[in-house]
Amino acid sequence: GVRVFTASSSQGILYGLEALATVAGWRVPLVLVNVSRALATPITLEPDHNDVLSLRDTGILQLHAETCQEVLDYILIAYRLAEDPEVALPVLVNLDGFYLSFTREPVELPDPEEVKKFLPDFKPSQPVFDGSRPMARASAVFGGGNYSYFKFQHHLAALHAETVFNKAAKEFGERFGRMYGPVERFRLEDAEYVFIMSNSFATKGKAAVEQLRREGIKAGLLKLSLIRPFPKETIAEALAHRPKVAVIDQNIAPGMGGILYPEIMKAVYNRPDRPQHLLSVIGGLGGRNISESDFAHIVVRLDQPVSDEPLMLFDENDRKQIEKLRQLAGVVQEA
Repeated sequence: GVRVFTASSSQGILYGLEALATVAGWRVPLVLVNVSRALATPITLEPDHNDVLSLRDTGILQLHAETCQEVLDYILIAYRLAEDPEVALPVLVNLDGFYLSFTREPVELPDPEEVKKFLPDFKPSQPVFDGSRPMARASAVFGGGNYSYFKFQHHLAALHAETVFNKAAKEFGERFGRMYGPVERFRLEDAEYVFIMSNSFATKGKAAVEQLRREGIKAGLLKLSLIRPFPKETIAEALAHRPKVAVIDQNIAPGMGGILYPEIMKAVYNRPDRPQHLLSVIGGLGGRNISESDFAHIVVRLDQPVSDEPLMLFDENDRKQIEKLRQLAGVVQEA
């Protein structure tokens, strides 16, 4: 009958995937922090989001943080979300490895007494193991009908979590002065070119937006904070009447492309006010930097005819590094 917190990263997420899917089905209101690191093989110390997005269909809710301050604040909000009796699901808070986990930045610590008011003592919504009531908890074997019922209840609880998140985030903002939502709109008021990003690389995107604006290009950024449940209506409204949008996936599904791009596409597909050009961009894999010149290149691509093929951010410097490694390995470029 106590609060549960755990953490993992990269291969550890894959190692625990069976158990994580199980506790989601049990409706255990725990909070998990994942420090994103690109999956092997090859190995890198830097982040992308294939690890955390491997959990997207387990039923675990996901909040993705841009800064260390957001990590702290999201953990508090995550407990309110997980422990709501109409949600009762695990919540994951994601932060980027290396860029956040290996660096320091100032964080404002909330007053403990105010935290207690925002997050009262834990009251389990399910029976607990206290010794006086013997029970077993294991994977029940159901037929298809019963299984479908339970899975759909899980789905409905996850959908309802968006409403609970909005309410908790609003109260958090009123109490602590930092406002959060399922998405963050940055310079979107008159944007003609919109970048969609998440996590710490959104900071790079904001800097690029400011630079493009100084050059007379009306750019903006939509940062995704709530990944599960996926805030389809909020995203569609934010993108309404935006002519050109680039979804920058810091992940890759081999044989498909970016993971979040089709989810954005689904959110806007049936709307008459959807973007005229929705471009899939894959960048930042293995922590590869996304530079201001990359964002400028994306703008150029958005001005070209619509293409279903994703744009991989890979420049001349990347090519030179690959060529150097090929030479060290004794690999000769074929004519």
